[in-house]
Amino acid sequence: MVMNLEKLEKGLEKIYQSLLSHDPINNPQLSSIDKRYRESAINLYRYIILRSMDIRKIQWRLSELGISSLGSGAGYVLSNVSNALMLVKLLHGKSWEKDQNPVTIGYMGSQRLLLKHVNALFKSNKKVHYTKIMVTMPDEAAENLELLKELMVSGMQIARINLSHGDITLWKKMISNINTASKTLAHPIKIYMDLPGPKIRVVDIISSKKTFYKKKKKNGLKINDGNILFLQKGACTSQNDKELLDGDSKIPKIIVSLPQIIDDLEKGHRVFFDDGSIEAVAIAKSNDGIKIKIKHAYKKKLKLYKGINLPDTTLSLPSLTKEDIELLPFISKYADMLGYSFVRKPEDVTQLYNELDKLNNTSCGVVFKIENREAFENLPLILFEAMKNRNIGVMIARGDLAVEVGFERVSEVQNQILLLCEAAHIPVIWATQVLDQLAKKGIATRAEISDATISGQAEAVMLNKGPHITEAVIVLKGILKRMSSHKLKKKSILRALEVAKNSLNKINKYGL
Repeated sequence: MVMNLEKLEKGLEKIYQSLLSHDPINNPQLSSIDKRYRESAINLYRYIILRSMDIRKIQWRLSELGISSLGSGAGYVLSNVSNALMLVKLLHGKSWEKDQNPVTIGYMGSQRLLLKHVNALFKSNKKVHYTKIMVTMPDEAAENLELLKELMVSGMQIARINLSHGDITLWKKMISNINTASKTLAHPIKIYMDLPGPKIRVVDIISSKKTFYKKKKKNGLKINDGNILFLQKGACTSQNDKELLDGDSKIPKIIVSLPQIIDDLEKGHRVFFDDGSIEAVAIAKSNDGIKIKIKHAYKKKLKLYKGINLPDTTLSLPSLTKEDIELLPFISKYADMLGYSFVRKPEDVTQLYNELDKLNNTSCGVVFKIENREAFENLPLILFEAMKNRNIGVMIARGDLAVEVGFERVSEVQNQILLLCEAAHIPVIWATQVLDQLAKKGIATRAEISDATISGQAEAVMLNKGPHITEAVIVLKGILKRMSSHKLKKKSILRALEVAKNSLNKINKYGL
């Protein structure tokens, strides 16, 4: 027992000293962090240091002794480690005084910081933490005032307007009805708007098959595993393209909405269509296009305007498009929060705030949508850059993210996002396919009910539109209310995280 305690004490000492030796409190780069987030930035940095180590054996020993296993203290890292070390020393018959210099946050302090940041983002003044409900507005909301009243009475607190669909006339009607319903019911409602961002989609399909043209294009192109397609920028003009297609002129050509992605694609990169239902791989490249081979066609038709995901490709696309910039004045005038689609790196954060500064907009909350692999891998750096500003949050956009990181990893990745945001005391919005079948068909699956219970870990949950959306809001509200009174049974087991180690390396190399 004494020997185990000695080993455990040394292990905790090593962690504690590592946190102190790399402590960012005196780092001059932290001076650029907004004072509201400075303590949170320090804790996030400590969490990254902690998660760059594998401490599972130490956790098991701590649990055996009935001491905090460090698995649930992301929001107060140094305090949690030092308290565990002090208790182990006391068990060993030793006294110990903590270092008084470092800034430390305890459990209650971490909860106060999170609540403060939640209130800042959602423009509320709540004294107790609870999960809010966000609902995507259907076009019907522009005309149907009663629908909005029903949603508000049922539990909606945030109305989401997706600027990828509709136009300013439609959106203004929605906003007018939202405000009217809110005032009539004396029910405070916040408006969230998503920037469209760059949308990579199929915009045309060219095929020599007569049967394809006899039917409307909207019916889609029939495909099977092993089929060859040609992703094309535009008209086939280069000699290299002709050589690629020579002898097989029947290869269907897929025209994409953003031709520059073809320059970024390389042989061997995966290409996904329609939310991952069709998987292909690039097999040959030319100046004007790239040949791809279908690996798995879970859907047997490729249709127009379906999305494209490129998880292996580093894209040179701007995260903030010309259309996004043109929409910012409208968003600044009418929205409480904006969702930043396609953010991938810290420079994208800087670009958005530069545009908001031109509009003298310092009050609008900004939610960074983590919907691709690059954004997830850069999340700590994105958070550090975002914390130079105010009123920030993160959305876990699980639909695109699942395609990007793989469906088998999406649960693990969303958990890591939750933990990183907990360490930074940043509010999280849990999005995509929550109670989706209930909203669309009026009956929920067992799996989505279980999923909805987990969503209570976030500060807000987003529901998509559907004919039964009011019922979905009622069900979700009930689930969240019941789950708020429960504690999570399991502890997090802390193996070393690649996202933490890589972020630490980047910070050491480039700074915050």
